[in-house]
Amino acid sequence: MGFKNHFFLAQRLKLGDSKAYDFLMEDFYQNLCLYSYSLIHDHEKAEDIVQNVFVELYVKRTNINPKLSLKNYLYRSVYNGFIDQYRKNKPVINLEKKYLEALDHVVENDSENLEELLGKLQQEIDSLPKKCKQIFLLNKKEGLTHIEISEYLGVSIKTIEGHMTRAFKILNKKLGAKMDALLFLLFKF
Repeated sequence: MGFKNHFFLAQRLKLGDSKAYDFLMEDFYQNLCLYSYSLIHDHEKAEDIVQNVFVELYVKRTNINPKLSLKNYLYRSVYNGFIDQYRKNKPVINLEKKYLEALDHVVENDSENLEELLGKLQQEIDSLPKKCKQIFLLNKKEGLTHIEISEYLGVSIKTIEGHMTRAFKILNKKLGAKMDALLFLLFKF
């Protein structure tokens, strides 16, 4: 039984088709566990979150909107499960709050999953011109200021600013509005 069409899959789920549910589990369970683990860094809790998402999906299957992406729904549900778990366990300090807000911005209504988006960002950074990439990474990954980079490389601050502007223009053109949030998530600062 093929469920490549997610509209058809959603309709079958609404009707309580167990094969559709099994297909969804086989198709998404492992990736959702990896995604959940990337958020919570605890294998048991990550798997609990995903299992709860699938239980909730089954319980609420009659409310499924076939026009909406099941993939987005599942990733969003895992993210919400993570937030619930996170809030139970620790208070949110400013940096963590920014991280969660950035994550929320990227995950919300996106057809690609987080790993794909971060991989795309890394690929775009790797494609930057050599000097531009070096300066960009010294700033974003290593946390050096423009002055520190200028002294380290023996070039003017104007040169550093020029390369940083160029890098941001290239990345913004390729990644759009999610770029800032993805950079924050990739380098976690």
